[in-house]
Amino acid sequence: MSQLFLSLGAVYGLLGVALGAFGAHALRARVAPDMLAIWKTAVEYQMYHAFALLAVGVLFRVLPTPGPLAAAGGCFAGGVLVFSGSLYALTLSGVRVLGAITPIGGVLFLAGWLLLLLAVWRSA
Repeated sequence: MSQLFLSLGAVYGLLGVALGAFGAHALRARVAPDMLAIWKTAVEYQMYHAFALLAVGVLFRVLPTPGPLAAAGGCFAGGVLVFSGSLYALTLSGVRVLGAITPIGGVLFLAGWLLLLLAVWRSA
């Protein structure tokens, strides 16, 4: 499990940097400033949760009983796909209804942080 979450964190981090650069350079002249701000939010949350996945991967190696840690990592990984993915799609397509699924990703992020907290407290 540790290797899976460390790998996901690294891949999400790599893609976050690439997508951030794409937004700053290629999209700047092609989309409206409000859409560029949406893209930036997607990149920021992807990067935050790439680091969270790295933390989950490390904690798998150091906690004696990881408990709900796998669920936390799954929520972070899924949250990036739904939250950031829907915002990327919204920015590129202009289809505003895609923003309606973004909060599902936000709920996954919240659940991931709660599960991470539980994992840490249960192993203390």
